[in-house]
Amino acid sequence: SALLGLGFCWGLAAPEPRMASSRTSSTATKTKAPDDLVAPVVKKPHIYYGSLEEKERERLAKGESGILGKEGLKAGIEAGNINITSGEVFEIEEHISERQAEVLAEFERRKRARQINVSTDDSEVKACLRALGEPITLFGEGPAERRERLRNILSVVGTDALKKTKKDDEKSKKSKEEYQQTWYHEGPNSLKVARLWIANYSLPRAMKRLEEARLHKEIPETTRTSQMQELHKSLRSLNNFCSQIGDDRPISYCHFSPNSKMLATACWSGLCKLWSVPDCNLLHTLRGHNTNVGAIVFHPKSTVSLDQKDVNLASCAADGSVKLWSLDSDEPVADIEGHTVRVARVMWHPSGRFLGTTCYDRSWRLWDLEAQEEILHQEGHSMGVYDIAFHQDGSLAGTGGLDAFGRVWDLRTGRCIMFLEGHLKEIYGINFSPNGYHIATGSGDNTCKVWDLRQRRCVYTIPAHQNLVTGVKFEPIHGNFLLTGAYDNTAKIWTHPGWSPLKTLAGHEGKVMGLDISSDGQLIATCSYDRTFKLWMAE
Repeated sequence: SALLGLGFCWGLAAPEPRMASSRTSSTATKTKAPDDLVAPVVKKPHIYYGSLEEKERERLAKGESGILGKEGLKAGIEAGNINITSGEVFEIEEHISERQAEVLAEFERRKRARQINVSTDDSEVKACLRALGEPITLFGEGPAERRERLRNILSVVGTDALKKTKKDDEKSKKSKEEYQQTWYHEGPNSLKVARLWIANYSLPRAMKRLEEARLHKEIPETTRTSQMQELHKSLRSLNNFCSQIGDDRPISYCHFSPNSKMLATACWSGLCKLWSVPDCNLLHTLRGHNTNVGAIVFHPKSTVSLDQKDVNLASCAADGSVKLWSLDSDEPVADIEGHTVRVARVMWHPSGRFLGTTCYDRSWRLWDLEAQEEILHQEGHSMGVYDIAFHQDGSLAGTGGLDAFGRVWDLRTGRCIMFLEGHLKEIYGINFSPNGYHIATGSGDNTCKVWDLRQRRCVYTIPAHQNLVTGVKFEPIHGNFLLTGAYDNTAKIWTHPGWSPLKTLAGHEGKVMGLDISSDGQLIATCSYDRTFKLWMAE
């Protein structure tokens, strides 16, 4: 027993010394190990060599798998694990052929892409992408990626697409050039007679103006400077001495009579009114328009040498009507028919024989009131024509359009002699200076530009107002100052030359829509959206 216990203990202990284990092994082999220490026999799987055909035949002959197979098939169908088709067949060969075709087409496209030459100029690449209607750049895309994208697009649509777009662009450019070309057509004989008459009228006036300029130049510089300083001092002391409610709708235009004793106002109610100056009493109410009146102007000889029964005033309205008025009647003397859309402004030629009208049909017209006919229907603006002014000599006409461009026309030849390009928005006012060579234009870009006819360019841009400029007017005797009015509720006076601000005429509660300076230069009138007109005079 001692040996058995020793042998058991040694059997469980770790075999440290080799000699001790060898001694005990001889003793342990003589005794039998207990049952719980015997290791279980592991069943090894049978490995069959050869075919199982014989076994399968035996099992099928017994009928085991037939029943089990049918039941398993039914269970699989019911569970949805086995799908039995109704004769539909998926042709693997056709699917493979489609895939092959796609792969081949892709290889062909890549081959074409390698053969396409694309410009290395990035600007040309962008132009080609734009012509094809593609984005010219993508986020994070560099010039190399852009060229590759263009090459891939051309490999799909073909290089002919780019050629077609280029041809279309060339055609559109040609059509635009043809549209922009100046063309002439034969006018009536009355226009030729009028041009000759205007030339004979304007040349002596031009000679007289130049002679006066020479005489003015002979005045000593100190005398001229002192006179200008006195004028500036009086302008700085301008104050509002009369304010009158003109109507129950906004007043769109005002104009002094040639003798400075009357003021005509045009209103959105369709009424035109004549007021006495300077006490602002209502003299006449002219009824004839049915809609907004755009302008009313006195004949150049009205209240001076013209009879009251003759045509003394002309007015225009938004419905295209142009009416002529006398001073002894409240109804129009005559209507000028021919306009179908809005007439924005009307202006007399200095001679008083012709009347100019601007229209929203992109044209302006000249009417001969002696012959009682339209002698000129002048196009040239790409949008509606808003304002018109005549040169003091009567030789030129200036027009300002809603296309942001102005044009100066020679009435003796019919040519456009100067193109006023520079404003960013519509031109709402144009006026000639009495010196004969300066033109002022007021625009919706809040600026007033001064142009020189001799240099044919803009000589100064006045950042005049904080809103669109509705009117510009030079002092009518010598042009010593410039008056501007705007939608910022103010009118401003600027020196000429120099174009520095002298005085701001603030007082209106609404937009300043019209302004004028009396022929003697002593009075300034402004009319506003607040339904009032105001007279300004130096103290």
